[in-house]
Amino acid sequence: MNAPATAAVLIRDLDSREQIAAFVDAFYAELLEDPLLAPIFLDVAAVDLDVHKPHIVDYWCKLLLGDPGYQRHTMNIHRKLHGKRELTAADFERWVSFFQRTVDAGWQGEKADRARRIARTIADNMQRSFS
Repeated sequence: MNAPATAAVLIRDLDSREQIAAFVDAFYAELLEDPLLAPIFLDVAAVDLDVHKPHIVDYWCKLLLGDPGYQRHTMNIHRKLHGKRELTAADFERWVSFFQRTVDAGWQGEKADRARRIARTIADNMQRSFS
């Protein structure tokens, strides 16, 4: 008698540029469907995703992998956005929620846990800065 086949569970961490890029793609695919956050990115910030996503991948590679590629100042970028449309506590909470759900849906491990903590810190720091 043959043993029942079991599906192998692929456990991915955010421990490579490829995994971070896959995460960023999944995150924005969800976020840009959201009726509350999508307009901030697409209408107010007028984000060109072909330009924006590689910057975000570089940013998370810097934070999670120590890559030196990202050299922009995120607070200044978001201050300009806040000047066009107030970023509220609810906006930041919603962003963190999307971030956490995306990580939970596809990644686990040390770097994924670190990404969750960093995202929360980023949202909290920006929210305090704009209050």
